[in-house]
Amino acid sequence: MCLSDSHLNILKDLSGPKGWQDDPREMSAYLTEPRGKYQGKTALVLLPDNTQKVADIVRYCAQHKIAIVPQSGNTGLVGGSIPTLAGDQVLISLKRMNRMRHTDPDNQSMTVEAGCILADVQQRARDIDCIFPLSLAAEGSCMIGGNLSTNAGGVNVLHYGNARNLLLGLEVVLPSGEIWHGLTGLRKDNTGYDLKQLFIGAEGTLGIITAATLKLSPYPHQKQTAFVAVPDPKSAVELLSIARRVSGGCITAFELVPRRGLEMVTHHMPGCRDPLETAYDWYVLLETTSSLNRDLLDLERVMERILEDALKKDLVLDGVIAKNDSESEALWGLREHLSEAQKHEGGSIKHDISVAISTIPEFLLKAADIVEALIPGARPVPFGHLGDGNLHYNVSQPREMAKSDFLERWEDLNRHIHDLVKDFHGSFSAEHGIGRMKTTDMARYKSSVELGMMRRIKAALDPEDIMNPGVILPAEISQEKA
Repeated sequence: MCLSDSHLNILKDLSGPKGWQDDPREMSAYLTEPRGKYQGKTALVLLPDNTQKVADIVRYCAQHKIAIVPQSGNTGLVGGSIPTLAGDQVLISLKRMNRMRHTDPDNQSMTVEAGCILADVQQRARDIDCIFPLSLAAEGSCMIGGNLSTNAGGVNVLHYGNARNLLLGLEVVLPSGEIWHGLTGLRKDNTGYDLKQLFIGAEGTLGIITAATLKLSPYPHQKQTAFVAVPDPKSAVELLSIARRVSGGCITAFELVPRRGLEMVTHHMPGCRDPLETAYDWYVLLETTSSLNRDLLDLERVMERILEDALKKDLVLDGVIAKNDSESEALWGLREHLSEAQKHEGGSIKHDISVAISTIPEFLLKAADIVEALIPGARPVPFGHLGDGNLHYNVSQPREMAKSDFLERWEDLNRHIHDLVKDFHGSFSAEHGIGRMKTTDMARYKSSVELGMMRRIKAALDPEDIMNPGVILPAEISQEKA
C-alpha cells in the first residue's frame, strides 16, 4: 500500500498536533534496533497520547489496508518493532501513553498505560510497599506494552513467572479499530476464553496493547545474595534443588556464569572485580528474598544453610555472601554486564534458548562440541537463568578470526544449536520473542498444527494482515487466509 500525502495528512490529524514525526533525523531513533541488526524505513511515526486516538488511527489504517508497526521502548533484540525497508508501513509509538491510571494497594494491583517505563512501574509499586517483580537489563527504558507483547522474562521468573503471570487485565485496540476494555483486577474470572492471553507474546500482530492491570506482590524486605563457585553445571543444578528445598520457596534468582564471561566483565567493565581469590570454571549467582520480618524468618540463616548443605556434598567450592545492598549490587553487576562486556571481544553469535533444567549440563557439553566442530577456536559464553532453564548461549569469535567472517556463520551456527535444542525438546526463543529474526525458525521447528492454529487466530482477528505483518509467522503463513 502506497502512503499518499492524503493518507499521511489524515493520520497526522488523527494523532493530534504533537502526535507525529516525519523528520528523518528525528525518526531515526525509532527505526534501528539496539544491536543495529535491523534498519527500517517509514514516512511517518505516530505518537498518540490516548487510547481513542490509537483506535482512530488503526480504524483508518484498516479501512485503507495500511500496515502498522507498534512500538514501545524499542529495546527488543529480534526486530519485532522495526518496520521494513519498503517504507509502506506506519509506526505507532506508545511512548506518550505513559500515565499510571490507578493503584489499588488492597487488591495488590495497578493499572498503567503501555508507554510506562518498567523502572517507573517498579518504583510506584515500591511506594505502596509492593513489588512488580519483572526485572531485566533494559528496565530503565523498556515499556510495559513491549514487556507484555513479548512476554518478557528476566531474572525473577524462577519465583514470580514471566510477564503473562504478572497480568490481570488488558486494554487493547484490535486490528478493526475496536477497543477491548479488558482491564480488571480480578484473580478469578472463569467466563470463557481468557482473551488477554492472546495478546501476551503476540508482538503486536493481533492488536495494540494500550493499558494493563498488573499483579503486585508484597515487597521483599529481606534479601540475601551469594556468588559461589561450583565444580560444573551439574553441580549447579543440584545446588538449585538444595536451594529450593531449604528456602521453602524463597529462592528468587539463580544465574549461571562461566569463567570466560566473568573474565570478560572484570577486564572490560569499570568497577567490576572478581569477588573470589581463586579462579574457577563455573559460578552461580543466587538470591533469596522474603517479605517476612526477620523474627519470623531469618533469611541470612537460610542462605547459610543452603551453602552448608551444598558444601557437604562438594557442590560449592568457594563463595561470598553480600553483607549489604551495595555488595549485592556489585555481585549482580558481574551478571548484568555480561552482554555488554562481550561486545569488546569482537563478534558474538547469540542464542536465547531453554531446555529442561535437568538436561542443561548435557546440553552444554554437546553444544560446545558443535561450536568447536563448526568454528574452531570460537568461545562459548553460556550464561543466564539456569533456575528456569533459560540460557543465553552466546558465542564470541575466535581471537584470530575476522569479525565479518565470523558473523557470516551466524545462520549456520544458529541452525545447529537450534537443532540441538529441538533434540532436547526445548525452545529456540525462551524470552526474546520471534520478531522478524526467527520466523524461519518458526517454519522449521513448529509443527504444522501449531502454525495452523496461529494462522487461523491471526486471520480471524486481522484478516487484512495489517498488524505488524511478517512478525512471528513466516510471511507465506501469515498471508494465508483461514
